[in-house]
Amino acid sequence: MTDAPTRPALVQPTGPAHTRIYAYGAARGENAVPNDDLVGPIDSSDEWIRQRTGIITRVRANAGTTAIDLAADAAAEAIATAGIDPSLVDAVIVATISNPKQTPSVSAIVADRIGANPAAAYDLNAACAGFAYGVAQADALIRAGAAHYAVVVGAEKLSDVVDPTDRSISFLLGDGAGAAVVGPSEFAGIGPTVWGSDGSKSDAVGMNHTLTEFRDGTAPWPTLRQEGPTVFRWAVWEMVKVARQALEEAGVQPSDLAAFVPHQANMRIIDEFAKQLKLPDTVVIGRDIETTGNTSAASIPLATHRLLAEHPELSGGLALQIGFGAGLVFGAQVVVLP
Repeated sequence: MTDAPTRPALVQPTGPAHTRIYAYGAARGENAVPNDDLVGPIDSSDEWIRQRTGIITRVRANAGTTAIDLAADAAAEAIATAGIDPSLVDAVIVATISNPKQTPSVSAIVADRIGANPAAAYDLNAACAGFAYGVAQADALIRAGAAHYAVVVGAEKLSDVVDPTDRSISFLLGDGAGAAVVGPSEFAGIGPTVWGSDGSKSDAVGMNHTLTEFRDGTAPWPTLRQEGPTVFRWAVWEMVKVARQALEEAGVQPSDLAAFVPHQANMRIIDEFAKQLKLPDTVVIGRDIETTGNTSAASIPLATHRLLAEHPELSGGLALQIGFGAGLVFGAQVVVLP
């Protein structure tokens, strides 16, 4: 190894001490799909779906709309609301499990569409925890000096990967994208991220077949499926521990929160979360699932976007967000709402 005195000194970048979320953007599928439109193939009813999930309708995109289209629309709104020039964005991170192609990435195309070329761009696959993962990475990139502004997007067109006859998940899923602009801050706007995985439960939720099986004619088009009871128990009992840890590491109490925005998996899970965390009535809870459905990586930013539109008084308050899903993976952090 070359001795330090004779080695040229490298410049290693450093960034600001703090980051925050500047603004959110959203794009939802064009079509509201009520429960009654889905119950036939699964031999169910509107009442059963409402009782089990809290969903009344979910939004689904037109056949010609892709996750890329939804992501670009949400990102463009977030940038416009943040009031920054798109050319200042030098990192675009898209969390998705529904890119219509393995490559190129959704993020590279989105960066071009929103006028952020030549921003660094990459996709991440952390399923329903994807947005929380993206926020963690944007925060780290900016504080490390590797980016100045980042756009984080959760984007899904899950209707492309759903089997209408699958009773485990078909009635849950919707299409949409939510985005956030992350940038430097004079105050701490994004708390420590608590994240992790448990691959021993990888069979609990995911695709039922591989693309190679489909190519070889040994399986139909891969679609999502889940073991509902397994996911429910894991979410309710294990993810509450993660949420508590995120609060503790951020140095706040449940009573300090203005909002709680969990992944919009199921209204029963959301309600049980609030009960287990002993959230006071003053905490506004994201319940976007009722009319949007479960949109995987998009669900947290979509729910937050709606909360801020309906409750502008939440601006400047603290929100606990937690995502969890296929992997199994999870991620949570406390953020200051823009």
